[in-house]
Amino acid sequence: MDGTIVDTEPYWMTAESELVRSWGGTWTHDDGLTLVGNGLEVSAAVLQSRGVDLDIATIIDKLTDRVTEQLAEVGVPWRPGGQDLLREVREAGIKTALVTMSFRRMAEQIASYIPFDPFDVIIAGDEVEHPKPHPEAYLTAAQRLGVQASASIAIEDSLGGLASAVAAGTIAIGVPHLVPLPETGDHTIWPTLEGRTLGDLCALASERAAEAPQA
Repeated sequence: MDGTIVDTEPYWMTAESELVRSWGGTWTHDDGLTLVGNGLEVSAAVLQSRGVDLDIATIIDKLTDRVTEQLAEVGVPWRPGGQDLLREVREAGIKTALVTMSFRRMAEQIASYIPFDPFDVIIAGDEVEHPKPHPEAYLTAAQRLGVQASASIAIEDSLGGLASAVAAGTIAIGVPHLVPLPETGDHTIWPTLEGRTLGDLCALASERAAEAPQA
């Protein structure tokens, strides 16, 4: 979600910076980049190490509340091409899941701003035991959709998210945003979703199926 469908990462960085500064610390843009794609519990622990003297749950609530406020004040900053591709996939009757480390209340808020029914399933950060880069979130999404992870396509913008998608066995696409993503044989890199279509997804799935070892 964050950084792939919506460009909320700057909102999270603002929330992190404000919280750390309120406890007398400093938080830079580069500090914020290190948390991109992390589970919120992991991020909260990092903020604790930077002087935020609150428990993990309270830190997460404060960050989420501040991002929610910015969404209401500034608006939803959509990433290029994401909604158009999602709409085409949905109109074709393909099952979809939103797999995010943001908590469910924020995931549902973002989904509600999309002007069509975007997802069959939402897997949020407060609903998994192991955050990305662990594969649990993607494996859970595939299970709830009733599909094989290996027959699913995952689109990610962060290192942790991409690692999670690859570990789950999906056909993983990395769309770099704030952090660079490596070129490896484990995933495909698309510079943007702008102009990408269902045909591109189908072609990639066919290509990967052809590359798979035959039983």
